[in-house]
Amino acid sequence: MELFWWFLTIVLFAVGLIGTIAPVLPGTTIILAAAIIHRIMLGPDKSIGWRTIIVLVLLTLATYALDVLAGYFGAKYFGATKWGTFGAILGALVGLFFGKRMIDAGRAGWGSLIGNIGAMLAKLIIALAMISIFLINVPSPF
Repeated sequence: MELFWWFLTIVLFAVGLIGTIAPVLPGTTIILAAAIIHRIMLGPDKSIGWRTIIVLVLLTLATYALDVLAGYFGAKYFGATKWGTFGAILGALVGLFFGKRMIDAGRAGWGSLIGNIGAMLAKLIIALAMISIFLINVPSPF
């Protein structure tokens, strides 16, 4: 039965990694859930400790902060106004039809896009770190 829980954990880790790139899946949350399921099903002797779970929770929360702040700061860096930062991508699309403002809206949209791509890469790195932390701290099943 232990092998089954290891298999499920690895599958969930893979789905979580895909989720850090695909916006429809909460990648790091799936990785955190896999670690917690592993802990619950195998117990403290064969799984990770509470300190490791706390670190994984903090890393998961960090990825959500990245999601919220990346588009905002990316758009802000490229000169978007207060309202432009909240609607940078929409502003860029609508701004295409309004002459001179097209450049400003395009910059805001570009900044938002760059911010979101940066956040995606950072989330991927954090997800890989979460899996590494889990694998380093869990006793080997073999």
